[in-house]
Amino acid sequence: QAGDLLMIAKWIIRNLAYQYGYDITFAPKITAGKAGSGLHIHMRIMKDGKNQMLKDGVLSETARKAIAGMMELAPSITAFGNTNPTSYFRLVPHQEAPTNICWGDRNRSVLVRAPSNYDTTQKQTVEMRSPDGSADLYQLIAGLAVACRCGFEMPDALEIADKTYVNVNIHKKENEDKLKQLAQLPDSCVASADCLEKQRAAFEKYNVFSPAMIDGIISKLRAYEDRTLRSEVQDSPEEMLKLVEKYFHCG
Repeated sequence: QAGDLLMIAKWIIRNLAYQYGYDITFAPKITAGKAGSGLHIHMRIMKDGKNQMLKDGVLSETARKAIAGMMELAPSITAFGNTNPTSYFRLVPHQEAPTNICWGDRNRSVLVRAPSNYDTTQKQTVEMRSPDGSADLYQLIAGLAVACRCGFEMPDALEIADKTYVNVNIHKKENEDKLKQLAQLPDSCVASADCLEKQRAAFEKYNVFSPAMIDGIISKLRAYEDRTLRSEVQDSPEEMLKLVEKYFHCG
């Protein structure tokens, strides 16, 4: 249902814009030197009509296990949520997008954020911040569900959650030691495909994703041949903007 609603919303926005003579883009990056646009996904886990994300006013074990699953599968989730080369121009330091695999509650340098909520009953969510508008919405949402399930099945989930928690801005110089301890997100479509190849068993388990679908996603990402593209164009705004124009219409 969430995927359907997002698709309908994008369809309405594009058609309204067309009526007024505008082009609409959901591209992850449309300019050089400034933050891009993400598609952050807020999630909560419900049981018997009750939110399971909090217990006694703090994040519950249920929430932390789900977060651990997202930490574990974060590299391959980019295969569903960041699907063209310009996606990886957004995932760079100091531009309000995540670069490393970590979570927290007070800052926006983390991959998964647990925003503080004054209403401690139903509204508490966790927010996955890596996806962008190029995402295949249905694959992304299914992939996130798989990651949360994976967290429930991992015997060391709570330890992983503790290890990847940060309460500082990891990109500030005084926190560089913490930054070095954290794994990085993929920096290209090809790298993302490699991660999905390594972790594909988690998504194919219980037949959520078919092997043929995973093969197709990997093949599409590798076809961009962009393994070194980000470093090649990082000092050339003109070349980056050419790529922005090429992938302007996505998602």
